[in-house]
Amino acid sequence: MLSLAFPWIWLALPLPWLFKRQRHAQARALRLPDALLANQGLTTAPLPHPAWRYLAILAWLLILLAASRPLWIGEPVAMKREGRDLMLAVDLSGSMQIEDMELGNRVVDRFTMVRHVLSDFIERRDGDRLGLILFADQAYLQAPLTFDRFAVARFLDEAVLGLVGQQTAIGDAIALGVKRFNDLEQSSRVLVLLTDGENNAGRFTPAQAVSLARQSGVKLYTIGIGSAEIRRRGLLGTRTVNPSSDLDQAEKSFIQLSESTGGRYFRARSTEELESIYQELDQLEPLAREQSQWRPQTELFYWPLSAALALLLMLSLRRAYG
Repeated sequence: MLSLAFPWIWLALPLPWLFKRQRHAQARALRLPDALLANQGLTTAPLPHPAWRYLAILAWLLILLAASRPLWIGEPVAMKREGRDLMLAVDLSGSMQIEDMELGNRVVDRFTMVRHVLSDFIERRDGDRLGLILFADQAYLQAPLTFDRFAVARFLDEAVLGLVGQQTAIGDAIALGVKRFNDLEQSSRVLVLLTDGENNAGRFTPAQAVSLARQSGVKLYTIGIGSAEIRRRGLLGTRTVNPSSDLDQAEKSFIQLSESTGGRYFRARSTEELESIYQELDQLEPLAREQSQWRPQTELFYWPLSAALALLLMLSLRRAYG
């Protein structure tokens, strides 16, 4: 089917005739009698042959046709889409500043490692719909569910520790994710929660929030972040400490709550373990989305444009050489 992208361009059709009429009106006001022109040895220019006038009109019509951007629109093609709906909830509490992770042979804090690995995970989510929740004292929706994974990655990259407090409102983060899923008619409803400690802030307890998740069919996958031990130097030498004691105490609860929704609990003690966890999440069953239709389009403007340029070249040569 032939279509014009900018049909309103044809409103310019009468412009040459209006311009010509204006010039004739000015010429009549300044016109000298033919006898006087003859006495001065001057004559009026002969009128062009009608064929050249028709070619000029044709060139103008072709220019308008090219400017209106003609398109050939093909038959509708059905496109079946599959993907997952993943809401990512990332802990920004003060304990995420603990430097017990390695990244590229250097020691980094937990959030730096999470942001690095999670950015790669987001980049691979072509076809998935992603959202981002940041939480500490409270939970905030940083990015609603969207197919624009690059925007989600940018929001994560711009996140700053301590932005929303120092504590850990895990229950609020889960409840907010459930609320956003409830706004959707069709969704795979998967919430991926990354935290390094137990709940100590917020309006909802994790148990209350998980109860809402079960009622709404939201699967919770919890990832505990924190190494098993680090070495610290002191006045009496080097000693080994457990920087994740809070997480160790909360693990049993995380396992029960996650599995009660049909999800799982993972423990990431290193960058490599977190990467392997994301690979497991890649195996989640994709959701078959509603079919959409796409109609292929072929640009045709260059044909009338080429013909118009050829005619204008002919008219220019005729005017130059007679």
